[in-house]
Amino acid sequence: MLDTADYTPRLRALYDEKIRAALKEEFAYKNDMQIPRLDKIVLNIGAGKAAVKDSKKGKSAQADLSTIAGQQAVITKAKKSIAGFRVREEMPMGAKVTLRGARMYEFLDRLITIAMPRIRDFRGVSAKSFDGRGNYALGIKEHIVFPEINFDKVDENWGFDVVIATTANTDAEAKALLSHFNMPFNS
Repeated sequence: MLDTADYTPRLRALYDEKIRAALKEEFAYKNDMQIPRLDKIVLNIGAGKAAVKDSKKGKSAQADLSTIAGQQAVITKAKKSIAGFRVREEMPMGAKVTLRGARMYEFLDRLITIAMPRIRDFRGVSAKSFDGRGNYALGIKEHIVFPEINFDKVDENWGFDVVIATTANTDAEAKALLSHFNMPFNS
């Protein structure tokens, strides 16, 4: 469904139709190329202690992350051996995936409209998690909030990081962009 040329994700259409004009007016951009847009979304699971005890946990994390992202995840491996943590070089330690284009917009849509409302005791995401250059990072404690994950077949409950990279120059521009996408900031 995502690979067809005539398909446009809902959030991409919203960005093209309304958000671009609103941001241009709000920040008084002279050129359309100055208007911030989403660049990529990076998802990362660190299996940690579970991967040290059982080498198959890295594969499990990769499979779950691939299911959530809709794209094949890459296994991340340890760069150095650390005897105190029982980690050997090249040991699988987690998984990561970078989303761009239609898959990026589809993931953001599912994150905001489906997954976040399913998080227990959810009160919004922190507005302070910007890096100073217009990128936003957040952590999800349980990957089972995504409907693609079959709750009955989960062997390990993974937490993972979501990094939303934008072309915004400042945090205020990036926050305005994500707010227009209905990101539930708590303050």
